[in-house]
Amino acid sequence: MKKIIRIICKPFHYIGSFFDKWLITPITKIILRITSFFKSNSKSLERTFNQKSTLIVISLILAFGVFVWIDKESNVMIDQYAEVLYKQPVSAVYNEELYVVEGLPKTVDITLVGQKRHIFLAKQSPSKGVTVDLTGLKPGNHKVTLKYSQRLKSLDYRLDPSTVTVTIYEKASETRALTYDVLHKDNLDSKLYIKNVELDRDDVIIKGAAYKLKKVATVKALVDVDEFANPKEGEMILKDVPLVAYDTDGNVIDVEIVPKAVDANITITSPSKEVPIKVVPKGNLAFGKAIKSLTPSISNITVYGEESVVKDIDSIPVTIDVKGLESDKEFNVTIKKPTGITDLSQNTIKIKVAVDNSTSKTFDDISVATENLNDKYKVQALSESDSKVSVVVKGSADIVNSIDASVIKAYINLKNYGPGEHEVPVKVSGNDLRLSYSSKTKKVKVRITEK
Repeated sequence: MKKIIRIICKPFHYIGSFFDKWLITPITKIILRITSFFKSNSKSLERTFNQKSTLIVISLILAFGVFVWIDKESNVMIDQYAEVLYKQPVSAVYNEELYVVEGLPKTVDITLVGQKRHIFLAKQSPSKGVTVDLTGLKPGNHKVTLKYSQRLKSLDYRLDPSTVTVTIYEKASETRALTYDVLHKDNLDSKLYIKNVELDRDDVIIKGAAYKLKKVATVKALVDVDEFANPKEGEMILKDVPLVAYDTDGNVIDVEIVPKAVDANITITSPSKEVPIKVVPKGNLAFGKAIKSLTPSISNITVYGEESVVKDIDSIPVTIDVKGLESDKEFNVTIKKPTGITDLSQNTIKIKVAVDNSTSKTFDDISVATENLNDKYKVQALSESDSKVSVVVKGSADIVNSIDASVIKAYINLKNYGPGEHEVPVKVSGNDLRLSYSSKTKKVKVRITEK
């Protein structure tokens, strides 16, 4: 217990020793010297100052006075704070109708230095902010000083930056045609399509430094699909569509555009069409096997998309891989959307494939047609055998026996062929994809001449 008491008392002992060494003892010595000085002049004063209790009282009074003075000075030093106000806006005073200013920062950082309560009051008090007066300056480069309007004089402040170099240009103006871009198209319902956008004006005025106006290649209204409140088929009006100026590389050019925004009348449609499913088998079945039937779970599908694309679509092809197939099978297939088609009424389909033994049948005297011949040429077969071929059709017996020769097409592709005699490969196709077609004659000879 005594050891604990000694540990607790030890700091107080050091504090007492500190005050005794640096305050009480020096002050006592000063008082003793003063008493020595007055000793010869006053015996009563000498008796008073020679009393031990008097010396202690005076020493304590002086020590307390020194303590108060040091504490006051330390508070003044300690009570200094600094706080940074980040990104404070900068405003400039100049004739905005005649000039354009470049190089002036949009924001600066302000460091306030002073007592905490003063900084708090400064943040609550209204201020004109950071300003720079460019009145009277002519076009050219100028080094200017930024000023911060602060009503409390008890604070110091520093701006970063405090001085800047600005360039003043005379303001020019030009009239430009106005176009538009549609943003976030993919966020629109896939069954909807923006058919037309009509702006409430065809041109705008751009203002700025002459060198910047030369960079402007186009001015566009940015029609944002995300701004549509409830997009549906019909017409809708989108107000205050922002305008942006671009250069030839698609970079934004900082110029003034008058007006800053326009209204857009938007026509939304939902072009659609029901077309048949066309199952396309790919690959060769197992040897001696043929497709007897292809039965899709749905025969028709509705397509949505651009009106011109929808109009030209006659069917939707669905490809299945039947390579090596030797027995019946059901396929689950994801339907691929053709280019320009945004949605389908159904995205997956089941296809049942029935397999049968393969048989063949030969169709003679199938005329050979020509494709992709240049309009300035004409073509002629060199012999009768080059104008007609025999075609072998393979497949399920029921299908092969019911086929008509008129649906079989034999042809040669004459693209990139010029005048002269040529031996060209024969190709064969038919309208029933369950069957395979081949020509007994692999090549025919033709003569191409100019018309």
